[in-house]
Amino acid sequence: MVARVRTPNGKLAALVAECRWSSNGEFARAVNRSGTEAGFKLKYDESAVSHWLAGTRPMTKYQNVVLEVLTRRLGRAVTAFEAGFADHPHMQPASTDTVTGLIDLGSMDMDPSRRGVLGAGLYSVALTVPGWPDHMGRFEKLKADPHARVGMAEVESVIAMTEKISELDDQFGGRAARPMAAAFMVNNIAPYLRATATEAVRKAMLSAAADHLYLTGYMAVDERLDLLGQSYYTKALELALAAGDHLTYCTTLRGMSVQAVELGHGQAALRYADAASAASPEAGPRMRAFLAGQQAHALAQTGDRSGALAKLHSAEIAMEQAESKAKAHGSYDPSSLAYHVAQVSYELGDRDGAIRALQHSEKIRPAVYRRARVRHRGMAAEWLLEAGRLEEAVGSWHLALNDFPHVQSGRADDRFRTMISAILPHRHNSRARELLDRARLMAPRRA
Repeated sequence: MVARVRTPNGKLAALVAECRWSSNGEFARAVNRSGTEAGFKLKYDESAVSHWLAGTRPMTKYQNVVLEVLTRRLGRAVTAFEAGFADHPHMQPASTDTVTGLIDLGSMDMDPSRRGVLGAGLYSVALTVPGWPDHMGRFEKLKADPHARVGMAEVESVIAMTEKISELDDQFGGRAARPMAAAFMVNNIAPYLRATATEAVRKAMLSAAADHLYLTGYMAVDERLDLLGQSYYTKALELALAAGDHLTYCTTLRGMSVQAVELGHGQAALRYADAASAASPEAGPRMRAFLAGQQAHALAQTGDRSGALAKLHSAEIAMEQAESKAKAHGSYDPSSLAYHVAQVSYELGDRDGAIRALQHSEKIRPAVYRRARVRHRGMAAEWLLEAGRLEEAVGSWHLALNDFPHVQSGRADDRFRTMISAILPHRHNSRARELLDRARLMAPRRA
């Protein structure tokens, strides 16, 4: 029997050389870390990379992890064909039926038996953002259902339901409210989008649906289902484009930027924030503050000090001009601006300034935002501990724990786990021990 001779993967070798890892082992470890993010327990080592370079391909279900690692390292999309994992480029056109995609996405999300599947998959830093001209008219391809008709009453019901779910999300977190949002999307919004309507009603429904999808994506991100959140955000962009809704389009891009910067992908965060800013040249002062604040955070994370400070100054000027009222979700107020000041200060190395700004944000934030209190008080405690202010850190964590049992949020859970690991080395301190004892009573239910 003649053994099969594999052809070395020259395409992958060129990409690995371009990545400039110190060794094949470093590449393998990066794949393992990203595999954990995608829900896989990978144990690749240097020999596995050698096999890939020699012509063996990673298992199909793990190839996207390897491709995402290469994409993140190089800052551009890397396809299976470019990496030598496919013999031909992928030429299959994407489906143009956005409503069918919404139903598929929402049906999976509202089914408890499939919730575990939602945690699988890897957040992509090379996602293509649909631009304003790219998707206009997409919904013209859909045939309206002649047996169903909607008017402004149905549009108003979507708006009211979205606002109510947003209020629940602010109080109790995304995990509690998102299944309700997904069910409403499948059972109400999707049929409304396919119903017969006047052009004015049709655009208003698309806009209301886009807003609902943005909120649903935000709640998925809050639960740390980042790929799912990315999927909802992309659909929200498509609907906002079809509706000609600049506000929701830009708000969604800003949400995508927030997600990226929280995951440590500063360049992707900046790309989304810049795209939002470019798409809203006639934005009002609140939206300008909204976008400039996020651009400042992304610039700070990428190390652009002067750019970050300039954008922060622009946000402060715009906030002074802003109106006092905004939509319940996606709104931007002085407490949000103070939070951006804190994040920019911290990224640029001014920890004390960051602590002051974050504490100021907490003082002026409306009481309804319970989840934000948990997250930001936990964050302030972490920064205080880094500064050696143990007693103040413990106090801030106790305040966070006051609200923690009432919030179903993956991001709040992250802060809880960080608290446990950060305070354990100080358990000889009586106040730190009291905090740990209190936290352990909550841990079995939450962490």
